[in-house]
Amino acid sequence: MEKINLSIIIPVYNEEENIPILYGEIKDSIESIEPNYEIIFINDGSSDNSLKELKALREKDKRVKIIDFRKNFGQTAALAAGFDYAEGEIMITMDGDLQNNPKDIPLLIKKMKNEDLDLVNGWRYKRKDPFISRKLPSMMANKLISWITGVKLHDYGCTLKVYRKDIAKDLKLYGEQHRFIPALAHIEGAKVGELKVDHRERKFGKSKYGISRTIRVILDLITVKFLSSYSTKPLQIFGLLGFITGGIGVLIGLYLAYIRLILKQGIAGRPLLFLSMLLIFMGVQFFSLGIIGEMLSRTYHESSKKKVYRVKRAEGFDSKKK
Repeated sequence: MEKINLSIIIPVYNEEENIPILYGEIKDSIESIEPNYEIIFINDGSSDNSLKELKALREKDKRVKIIDFRKNFGQTAALAAGFDYAEGEIMITMDGDLQNNPKDIPLLIKKMKNEDLDLVNGWRYKRKDPFISRKLPSMMANKLISWITGVKLHDYGCTLKVYRKDIAKDLKLYGEQHRFIPALAHIEGAKVGELKVDHRERKFGKSKYGISRTIRVILDLITVKFLSSYSTKPLQIFGLLGFITGGIGVLIGLYLAYIRLILKQGIAGRPLLFLSMLLIFMGVQFFSLGIIGEMLSRTYHESSKKKVYRVKRAEGFDSKKK
């Protein structure tokens, strides 16, 4: 069996009209640079004839591979499955709605190789989507994600990306975290870049995304921030919160002690007394959470044998030690 050099991973949800066109465009774009490739379509619980179209392509071309979900699990799960099943040394992800242009794939691969990058993110520079419902929320989200994660990109939401195999295989995706793949890859030590890519208007079907996903994105962003900064040192964040809340409670308590002992005034009915007790209690709780988090973090890393570092390459060592 020939070694597969490229894997194109495409989540599909009700894209029956787009599938044959997309397949033809990918074939025309990829075969000029790499004959040993596979196209992995993940049928994410489609209710139209998408699966039928995929099977027809599979009959014509055995490089087309199909992962058929039992129901709709979402794009994050579809990409995770694609990474698990893919065999290529370089992996490409893209949407199945024809808005990503397969002609950009060779350019992304070229940038990756020329600049020794581990992941190249597409930037839909001239995005063909409604401004109010899609472009404006996306612009705000990209600035927020870049600020929170420290990975400065213009377009986190672009599915068109190119990855090295080792980075893609190390990604652990949950919830709606496909939007944060560059940040998650950065956590694993990946060198991330971006490139302007073409973005086309949707011809068939309708968008599956809306502004209603904003809350889930924000919650997942909090998770990503915690994973990137405090997953191996939870006491630092919870301990800081405990120090702040407990410290404020102690200061209020000292103030009330001054009023009671020096000024000889009653404090029993004062709301500040209850606030002081609450803050001190919260401080103790935060410290306790931090200690429990440290124990869980150690248990997780030691039991799963997950390294707290990522090695790009090591030379001069026995292969058994790697």
